[in-house]
Amino acid sequence: MSERWISDLTDQGARFADGRVADFGDAAAECAAADAGPVICDLSHDGLILASGEDAAAFLHAQFSNDVLSLEEGRAQWNGWCSPKGRLLVTFLMWNGRQGYFLQLPRVLQPAIQKRLQMFVLRSRVTLSDAGSQWMRFGIAGPGAAALLGQVLGTVPELPLSTLHVQGGRLIRVSADRFEFIAAADDAIPLWHALALKARRVGAPVWDLLAIREGMLTILPVTQDAFVPQMANFELVGGVSFKKGCYPGQEIVARTQYRGILKRRLARVQIANPGAAKIGDPLFAAEFGEQTAGILASLAPAPGGGAEALVVAQIESLKANSLRIGSPDGMPVSVLNLPYAVPEFG
Repeated sequence: MSERWISDLTDQGARFADGRVADFGDAAAECAAADAGPVICDLSHDGLILASGEDAAAFLHAQFSNDVLSLEEGRAQWNGWCSPKGRLLVTFLMWNGRQGYFLQLPRVLQPAIQKRLQMFVLRSRVTLSDAGSQWMRFGIAGPGAAALLGQVLGTVPELPLSTLHVQGGRLIRVSADRFEFIAAADDAIPLWHALALKARRVGAPVWDLLAIREGMLTILPVTQDAFVPQMANFELVGGVSFKKGCYPGQEIVARTQYRGILKRRLARVQIANPGAAKIGDPLFAAEFGEQTAGILASLAPAPGGGAEALVVAQIESLKANSLRIGSPDGMPVSVLNLPYAVPEFG
């Protein structure tokens, strides 16, 4: 994130924590605002890798879980990179831009992921670069977000994961009511201020909440190499192609899909009193005694108090709604609906 943009956000009342905007002075009100109207959120804290060169598509296709070769310019996709054991090392939003392929991922994971990817380039004509400092990013979401963008820009992408090149940058429709704009600061900052006249400024935890409500899991250091994609519902949100050739862990991912051996799934839950709960905390359930039944995989404050989270847990315990955080006698969680169907839950 550039010093210029940090200064601008600070002048607007932004308060920072852990390298990102925590809030603009009233975290509780900002959290509630996402249900009432459009909100705008800085995303420049995320890492961004640019893969360019004539072999970029083929190289990335051979590494990732989704079909990169079919990703045309103007389209985005969810994608993941697995270990040889089929466990997710990272999940990310990826799009095909004019400069190459962009991978947006947590900043904390970027250096190691980029270094590991570079190890496999060998003789491929591919250049991997850190593009985070070159491109400012922000999100617009909530009721009325599409209408507001249409008023200001004159057009919006029609379908989820489609993009448009507008006002010197790229607008991605991440989902029905969630958008992201990527551009150099000279183009992005004026658009931010134009949108912020009618959209409420919110901190990054609100964006986390919206991702949780969409059932989109972001892999973090404490959840790296812990789940095959199906445990994270990644195939259900379009992050896995079962028609492409080999990639690291592909055989295990395919076996999990076709042999029906899945015992854990991702679920959205509500926590009435999260207290000191944190991402990575173990989950327990009566039917598993002292044995862990899952993990708290993401967490964000919810409107009106408490929190919402994504957990990866035993399907049996999710069906019984019996999960507790930290110990068999810990804080209970309540399973909530996801916006997509999960086969094991009918």
